[in-house]
Amino acid sequence: MLNLLKKFLPDEHVKSVFEIDADLLLKRGIKGIITDLDNTLVEWDRPDATPELIKWFQHLEEKGIIVTIVSNNNQQRVGAFAEPLNVPFIYHAKKPMTRAFKQALTDMKLQPTEIVVIGDQIFTDVLGGNRLGLHTILVVPVASTDGFITKFNRRMERVLLGKMKKKGLIHWEEEK
Repeated sequence: MLNLLKKFLPDEHVKSVFEIDADLLLKRGIKGIITDLDNTLVEWDRPDATPELIKWFQHLEEKGIIVTIVSNNNQQRVGAFAEPLNVPFIYHAKKPMTRAFKQALTDMKLQPTEIVVIGDQIFTDVLGGNRLGLHTILVVPVASTDGFITKFNRRMERVLLGKMKKKGLIHWEEEK
């Protein structure tokens, strides 16, 4: 059971992408970020990047960290968000399947040890990244509302996080 739980365990937990220190990533040899879109970068129903998020992308670019958005959403949604930022993207990723993560690694021309995966869901982002041995960072969802399937996933995540907490695997406080 413990090994199974660890497949869903993120390497880090932060409140938002803005808490992720680019200089610290670089010191650890990280050269690229694979990030989810909806409820990781912006609310699932916000079409465009916020000014703060635009600055975050620019800061990463200045530091030489490349980013690819990997989303289960459709081409229209992901493309409309990513193209104005000139950020590469993969849509219909089918996370936690590993195909899109492998494609991002290939496109970025980086090794698994040079990548972090950032996302707001354990069952898609964290599990998908962990399946390839990538460093995973779980963020608190940007919005408190979700689509139908994600609502179900969140309920299941709460159960799983409770089990992880009881086993002493997680040490952060749950967001309400």
